[in-house]
Amino acid sequence: MAERFDLAVIGGGPGGYVAAIRAAQLGLRVALVEKEQLGGVCLNRGCIPTKALLASVGVLSALQRAEEFGVRAEGVEADVPAMFRRKDEVVARLRGGVEKLLKKRKVTIYNGVGSIVEPGVVSVEGSDGSSAVECERIIMATGSEPLVPEAFPYDGRIVITTREALESPRMPETVLIIGAGAVGCEFAGFYSSLGLPVTLVEMLPEMLSGEDPSAVRQLLATMRRRGVDIRTATRVESIEITGDAALTTLSDGTSVKTGRVLLAMGRRPSSGGSGIPESGIEVDRGAVVVNEKMETSRPGVYAIGDLVGGWLLAHVASREGVVAATNAAGGDLAMSYRAVPRCTFTTPAIASVGITEAAAKADGLELSSGRFPFAASGKALAEGEVQGFVKVLCDAASGRVVGGVIVGSHASDLIHEVALAVEAELSFDRLAGMIHAHPTLAESVMEAAEAVEGLAIHSG
Repeated sequence: MAERFDLAVIGGGPGGYVAAIRAAQLGLRVALVEKEQLGGVCLNRGCIPTKALLASVGVLSALQRAEEFGVRAEGVEADVPAMFRRKDEVVARLRGGVEKLLKKRKVTIYNGVGSIVEPGVVSVEGSDGSSAVECERIIMATGSEPLVPEAFPYDGRIVITTREALESPRMPETVLIIGAGAVGCEFAGFYSSLGLPVTLVEMLPEMLSGEDPSAVRQLLATMRRRGVDIRTATRVESIEITGDAALTTLSDGTSVKTGRVLLAMGRRPSSGGSGIPESGIEVDRGAVVVNEKMETSRPGVYAIGDLVGGWLLAHVASREGVVAATNAAGGDLAMSYRAVPRCTFTTPAIASVGITEAAAKADGLELSSGRFPFAASGKALAEGEVQGFVKVLCDAASGRVVGGVIVGSHASDLIHEVALAVEAELSFDRLAGMIHAHPTLAESVMEAAEAVEGLAIHSG
């Protein structure tokens, strides 16, 4: 006989497990179905493992600069297998933490592939057989999968996705990365920090398309100084695997032979195999269509995270999970995307929030802006991290903060002060008028806000 629950969540990633916990906190009896590992792609094969590896090469880079700080560090070298072991330990610890949180809230975990078979019934196909879960409401959180063009000879050995890149510590002699979005740029930083020759190919005119051009220029200059061969406005015509290498022919007329080709061209929603089309749920170009309550065209069925397209970010999925779970429990919560932080963990890091200057121009919105360079920050100078800047964007008519960009050390942490200003609809003078501790990098946010009217104290 099938167990009965108030809510079934299909997918245990950063959207699904957060939704399950919130629903349980609100008093629902919850089942969570996960086909692989709790935490989903983000925790196991994405956000967390990549940041762990980037932290390792960050320490390596810091030691290589030790003499700048009056420290002698001799014989410094990378131990890549040890980096990967540490990465695995970090992931395992966090995954165990997620499991404990779910059990603490008495969420029943099913291991297997979940799909909707009829209204109020979810089937689970696991290694031990099949089972059925009866439920009043459902949250779909099946995530996304890497884009792998059929024309490319993906073999998981030479031509790989990020999944394989994070599984094996074996490093090739050379790497070609297709796609210069956040993922491609982060992996280019990782490989180049280990001294590997890297070619980064992007079919669009600029890498990190949609980000602030001045921020991208700083990253571009740094990556080129580190030896990354960046080819923008360039298409991949073909890839041919021969032995332990691949020959990639590009639209600029050149061919590049490398020991690894990493496909980092983005992801697409995983809407197949979960009973979504068969249930009559509306889908648009592979993404499930939802309203502001995260409810699908079928009442009582919600969808969140990468499955709904748009922002393919873990923190967005988590918030969508909270919204969906709250509404599934009888609440009335709407999803807002006004202040979504966007972070690229490169060197220098790039973080932004709200509207961009290009988008504002396209919409006919007049902006005012203030900019403050880290080179004028006492804390940045003391830490030897002077590259980068803070830019605050305001509506010219009202002075309300509508966006911001930060490039440099701790950008992904600092951006949240600007994000709060955007979310709370603060004016730039409120941001500038808040006393900031000295010496801190956060003072640069205050100074950038003051610079909107040309009143920054520590820059010309």
